[in-house]
Amino acid sequence: MLSLRLAEPKDADDVAGVHVRSWQAAYRGLLPDEYLDGLRPEDRAAQYTFGAPDVHMPATVVAVEDGAICGFVTTGPCRDAEEPGTGEVLALYVDPPAWGSGVGARLVAEARARLRQRGFIEAVLWVLVGNDRAHRFYRLDGWQADGGQRSEELWGVVVDEVRFRRHLA
Repeated sequence: MLSLRLAEPKDADDVAGVHVRSWQAAYRGLLPDEYLDGLRPEDRAAQYTFGAPDVHMPATVVAVEDGAICGFVTTGPCRDAEEPGTGEVLALYVDPPAWGSGVGARLVAEARARLRQRGFIEAVLWVLVGNDRAHRFYRLDGWQADGGQRSEELWGVVVDEVRFRRHLA
């Protein structure tokens, strides 16, 4: 049975494994193969701030099935200066073997609920250009591309992204 809970510092290695495997599967053909093949969970695990006491820091929820973390979502205040009072889904990744099982839908619903609890009435998220699977997933959940675009360096590679937006009320 799938359960959701807040990530703890001890989860960093498992979350990083999901993160890397997701990037390697979802972004194949969108990012250079040599870059994807060189991703290492231990490089990402050190960057997480799970269990931070500051309520203004991003919060991560993990999906656990049969004792193993199979996905995660990170939410917080929007990082864009022109979006005060807006929440953001900063990351949502599901381990590729769990794709299509409903884990992502549970995580995005949890993200919306947590952002509402924090008082946000609207949220944004950024999706890699060309990631058609993610575009479909978010549209099915009521998110719409709003015309925002950016190029950003993420984990050592520059990516082009489009912004999606959704009302939370």
